[in-house]
Amino acid sequence: MADIKLPAIKVDELKEVCKKFNHEGGELINVLHAAQELFGYLPAEVQELVADQLNVSIAHVYGVVTFYSFFSMIPKGEHPISVCMGTACYVRGAENVLDEFKRLLKVKTGETTPDGKFSVSSLRCVGACGLAPVVTVGEKVYGRVAPEDVKGILEEY
Repeated sequence: MADIKLPAIKVDELKEVCKKFNHEGGELINVLHAAQELFGYLPAEVQELVADQLNVSIAHVYGVVTFYSFFSMIPKGEHPISVCMGTACYVRGAENVLDEFKRLLKVKTGETTPDGKFSVSSLRCVGACGLAPVVTVGEKVYGRVAPEDVKGILEEY
């Protein structure tokens, strides 16, 4: 755990979470959700701590973190933007919406703005196909988004 120094108070909180789940390996996903809520993302140091606390291999933890798109190993912005690229959204122009976010924020997909305010990602399906194309900013869902709507969405934040 040499690369990132984890705040001791958060390490203690994560240990409490693991204790709450009885240090059971079968609770890995629940513990990872709590860890990501606590730290904002899941760097290697957090994964190592979880593996140690649940007595599972680091490789197993890493496999779960990289398999599920919800988990992130890089810090997300204060306002994480996700553009749905599922079939319905894609055919209705989601790629152009994503390109407009990237252009205005001057970042690539998967990156965070230098000020840490926004991060941009794409995902497979939000499950709101009738509102395609769909964009989420944090928990807020925007439907039928066109490239010309992007600037107004960003101005809300």
